[in-house]
Amino acid sequence: MGKSGSMFMAGVLTGLLGACLLGALAIRPKESAAGAAGQIVLKLGHGLDAQHPVHKAMLLMKERLEELTGGRATLDVYSGGVLGNETKCLEQVQRGELAMTKVSTAALEGFIPDMMVFGIPFVFRDEAHCWATLHGPVGERMLELGVKNHFQGLCYYDSGDRNFYSTKKPIRSAADVAGMKIRVMTSRTAIDMISAMKGSACPISWGELYTALDQGTVDAAENNWPSFVTSRHFEVCKYFTLSGHQRIPDMVIISTKAWDKLPGDIQKALREAARESEAFQRELWREETERCLAFAKEQGVEVITPDLEGFRAACAPILQKKEYAGIKALYNAIQEVK
Repeated sequence: MGKSGSMFMAGVLTGLLGACLLGALAIRPKESAAGAAGQIVLKLGHGLDAQHPVHKAMLLMKERLEELTGGRATLDVYSGGVLGNETKCLEQVQRGELAMTKVSTAALEGFIPDMMVFGIPFVFRDEAHCWATLHGPVGERMLELGVKNHFQGLCYYDSGDRNFYSTKKPIRSAADVAGMKIRVMTSRTAIDMISAMKGSACPISWGELYTALDQGTVDAAENNWPSFVTSRHFEVCKYFTLSGHQRIPDMVIISTKAWDKLPGDIQKALREAARESEAFQRELWREETERCLAFAKEQGVEVITPDLEGFRAACAPILQKKEYAGIKALYNAIQEVK
């Protein structure tokens, strides 16, 4: 090969290598605002809008990481699905193309069977029990379980409790669920929960749900207050039942390919910044939930407070299914948390 051919091939290889390194990034040096070279920039993407408590908490995490590291590390935060939806961002994190994202632990069930425990109906007695679990040995262990799938958990974000809401008739007891077509997440535990109450689980996409409710394709759905309001489901669903049947946390994760490249002190600072953002996000979530509850009532939504014992009894057999044999010990450990 002649000199010009060699130079051409070298240029191609350099370009490909650069594309691989920068296209992944995940983590890269960058000129800081002050002009100092070598600042570590972690690329963080998620599918929620810029007004969402999750995004605001991530901006706080960015601010605190900069403060804790004296500007040596920062985050580039991309909202609104610019880098893809939750599934796409998770896949990019696993490949090391994206440093960080937020993912529902329900979406991790396919990778980490132990995550199914968070979806077991009424696994948590209440909100306080949930956070005592997440901040204790069980929660800390769950943050580490993604390592074999190339991601590491940093902290949890609140996604509230999940409740039923319906179009034609109110759900006042577990018996009312029987025969109803109810939209659920694509999650084994969610599907088994509806089946246990003799309903028909319909795991249709979130984007299609408004039309499905409006046209009667499904009779009901289940989610938290902010999702109910921001999706405008209150326009077609005038009954909201405070069943609180699930409280599935979100998890902020980082690619192990990015994490392993960080100096120890930067790792420590990132963990601290993430935990501070968790507390901030929880407070924002609480405020948003209260606002959405009040708004829904103003729109004529009837809020139903049922006796939960019937729901608990109907869902109890789920844990006896053979598919959940592997998480019984974990479930029992959660029940022992005070």
